[in-house]
Amino acid sequence: MILITGATGKTGQAVIAALALRGARGLRALVRPGSQSSPAAKKISAQAEIVVGDLLDIDALTAACSGVHALYHICPNMHPQETAIGRKVIAAACAARVSHFVYHSVLHPQVESMPHHWNKMRVEEMLCAAQLSFTILQPGAYMQNLLPDWLAISERGVHSVPYPPDTRLSLLDLADLAAVAALVLTEAGHSGATYELCGTPGLTQTQLAECFSEQLNRPVRTESISLNDWEKAARSRGLADYAIATLLAMFRYYALHGLCGSPNVLRWLLAREPTTLAAFVQRTAATLHHAQ
Repeated sequence: MILITGATGKTGQAVIAALALRGARGLRALVRPGSQSSPAAKKISAQAEIVVGDLLDIDALTAACSGVHALYHICPNMHPQETAIGRKVIAAACAARVSHFVYHSVLHPQVESMPHHWNKMRVEEMLCAAQLSFTILQPGAYMQNLLPDWLAISERGVHSVPYPPDTRLSLLDLADLAAVAALVLTEAGHSGATYELCGTPGLTQTQLAECFSEQLNRPVRTESISLNDWEKAARSRGLADYAIATLLAMFRYYALHGLCGSPNVLRWLLAREPTTLAAFVQRTAATLHHAQ
């Protein structure tokens, strides 16, 4: 039995799909109370057993871990209690004698000035101290994070970001991350490993716009928006205060340092070249065109 926490998010759904594609049997998806009837839960219910429980409820976590030999822990994005959740999930896994714990961390968690990165580092520290076989995955920013702005990019030719155009970021296709997650959950030999997962070297936002221009056959430019304008828009969408503060800290760090890694580890794990940004843009454009 393989348990996936945070299963209804885009990462959880992708990991479950990759495990099913790999032929894994006995999948269990932990979803938060009230979400078991959501479209996402209904989608994954065809591939996994749905169990309901709060990530801060140790009794629910212990029950979810019963009979589980491998666990993939995804904490909800920018959760203010990530370290508390991590402590409880690790404790439940230890109590249930889970054979292998895979933690979904983040690229460069050691950066203290980005709170959601630093919290993941604290969870990594707890996991290293636990009596568990573990693997830590440290993914970079998803290429899929560009999808909410796809209309502006593809139709208006504007890629808007709250940091300078020369900011370099390494990107990762979610499908590649899911393939690696399925691999380390079902294949021996990854205990004690920490894998940095990047699909591209550091790309400037100008280079990103150039890639869109080439693949979509239309001019695309990068536009830098102020943090104040970004915050106003985020508040109008109802984003929580903690998430806003965390993202603003991240944008300030990006503006100074970017967030770059190497594709070498991902290439080795996949035994192929990682998905390029150009391939992602081509695939997305084709998918959206087919859906119309």
